[in-house]
Amino acid sequence: MLDAASHGATVLDAASRGTSGWRAAHEALTRLARQRAGLDFEEGTRLLAAQRAGVHARLGYGGFFEYIERLFGYSPRLTHDKLRVAEALKGLPQLAQALRDGAVTWSSVRELTRVATPETERTWLDAARGQTAHQVERLVSGHRAGDLPSAPKTAGAERHLLRFEVSGEVLATFREAMCKLRREADGSLDDDAALLLMARHVLGGPIDEGRASYQLAITVCEECQRATQIGGGEAVEVSADVAALARCDAQVLPRAWDQTGFARVDQADCARVGPTDCARVGQTAQTHAAETKRAAKATQTVPPAVRRSVLRRDQHRCQVPGCRHATFVDVHHIQPREDGGTHELENLLTLCGAHHRACHRGALSVEGTAPAALRFRHADGTTYGGALSPAPADVQLRAFRALRALGFGEREARLALRQSATHVGENADLEPLLRHAMGLLTAGAWAKAS
Repeated sequence: MLDAASHGATVLDAASRGTSGWRAAHEALTRLARQRAGLDFEEGTRLLAAQRAGVHARLGYGGFFEYIERLFGYSPRLTHDKLRVAEALKGLPQLAQALRDGAVTWSSVRELTRVATPETERTWLDAARGQTAHQVERLVSGHRAGDLPSAPKTAGAERHLLRFEVSGEVLATFREAMCKLRREADGSLDDDAALLLMARHVLGGPIDEGRASYQLAITVCEECQRATQIGGGEAVEVSADVAALARCDAQVLPRAWDQTGFARVDQADCARVGPTDCARVGQTAQTHAAETKRAAKATQTVPPAVRRSVLRRDQHRCQVPGCRHATFVDVHHIQPREDGGTHELENLLTLCGAHHRACHRGALSVEGTAPAALRFRHADGTTYGGALSPAPADVQLRAFRALRALGFGEREARLALRQSATHVGENADLEPLLRHAMGLLTAGAWAKAS
């Protein structure tokens, strides 16, 4: 009995030590996590100070990123993120305090600083409470700076991750290709624009310069105008400016036919005729398939002969001052087609993909007539390449997107915002600028500036 009791006591002691052991391990890791977050905050502050003081140059290093890689083993990408987050936290006191206290991890803060502003940081912190870094990344994805977590996601703002594991030869070749693209663009391409340009080069498109530059399947809903692009067999939602870009210079397939040539009944058709008539509509379409297929032909947005003339006139180069892209270009309508723009040569000019997209996003405006009387401006109205004002430019860009989302045309939105900026002041916040522009548009007063 004594032996049994002694054995039982030994088992209980071991169980007790096991319980206290895991608790101690958890408490130690929790303490370290809080300390790590605080150190991450301090590290970011010190990194910013070291970069501004030029520590790497004083120590003989070739660059700041090399200095940090040798000191911490960080990749240039990670160092860039550390600096970006540290800079952002200077204007986000609640997020900075949460990181300093260990209430949130640096990985979560990295994502939150992409969207949080001094007015919204508390809401984002509350929404991220209890979430993993991956969940916070998904929470932030699709939102822009100033949005609330409950705001609808914007397709163009959602980020997607590309990850490849390659050999040294492929890595070196890829880096050389990226350098070449950036040299041709005078170093102004970010990763997103460079990879898009590289993909378009690979897709190639038709050799005939009268045809649209490349062929991608983009479907635009006639009712809600949401656009999707087929990629690897999957429909991926794209932003409205991508759809607008395609309308400028594209090949349009007949609405009743898909790429395989089979008759298609759109969901909008089903909604109009009712679900019980859907099969009958499809059968009717198939009955007249031969006649419809003969009549339905793909059309080119810009007539091929006109497109060739524009490219020859512009020497196959992007016409934005300082841009040197000439290998893969689009034809852009200065006055948008939706606002009455025509295919006349003076309304068309050659743009590279990056600048073409910037036009339809509202970050760049082109006015005048081609080829000589053209004016290029940033979103804040300053001449392209000049010293723009970042805050007014951002407000103008956001207001432009809001008006476009409400269904206003590009030209009328630009003119209304220009008049509104004169009235409310160039440094006005988004709300008064947007309110004044809406008043002009609903009253039709924007047309006076045209």
